[in-house]
Amino acid sequence: MLLELAGIGKRFGGLQVIRSMDFGVDAGEIVGLIGPNGAGKTTIFNLVMGVYRPDDGRIVFDGHDITRVATEDICRRGIARTFQVVKPFGNLTTWQNVMVGAFLRMRRQDEARAWAAETLKVVGLWPRRHDLARGLTIGLRKRLEVARALATRPRLLLLDEVMGGLNPTEVQGMMALVRDVRAQGVSVLIIEHVMAAVMSLSDRIVVLHHGEKIAEGPPAHVARHPDVVQAYLGEEHLLA
Repeated sequence: MLLELAGIGKRFGGLQVIRSMDFGVDAGEIVGLIGPNGAGKTTIFNLVMGVYRPDDGRIVFDGHDITRVATEDICRRGIARTFQVVKPFGNLTTWQNVMVGAFLRMRRQDEARAWAAETLKVVGLWPRRHDLARGLTIGLRKRLEVARALATRPRLLLLDEVMGGLNPTEVQGMMALVRDVRAQGVSVLIIEHVMAAVMSLSDRIVVLHHGEKIAEGPPAHVARHPDVVQAYLGEEHLLA
């Protein structure tokens, strides 16, 4: 297994936000992480990336314990993420924004520029390469967020609601991009509230509720799990 969370627990003061969390991501897999707001999904991302330290359990990536590893070193080992609220460097061009990610592994400007160019082509932003990031639409900013993460050359990409705020056409385009990323050998762990998208994309779904895993399995199985229907999806989803 590429990424494994084993018995992970996290408390903030007296509040237990993650409790005995066990799941993982296999190489080449897309795993969806779903649940109500406040269920602990983004906290999981912050634990994996070393932003927070778990109080219990351990996190293993590619056979190595990364539970206490610094964020920048976790990125160098091959995990990158996007953020739910996108914050590009507004006064830089899209090209320059993606070069920021490329500099993780490259010291020469010409090398970073060339790799950023390839990444922009992958995400469909090459025609906007000279545009300032502050002038991009939300849909293009989401793509830029993905591009900046991909420029670090990850083996595992954590996507935090990259389809939030997008129109149906943009959602379809982002789904195609996620599939392309996986086809290039990058595994994906995705938080998403657009159910049609995450159910279609994911090989496996993990459902959180109040910081605990309440279900895990193939999308069709999870969508019919009574605890998931009650806690998150609702009867209207089951009927649909």
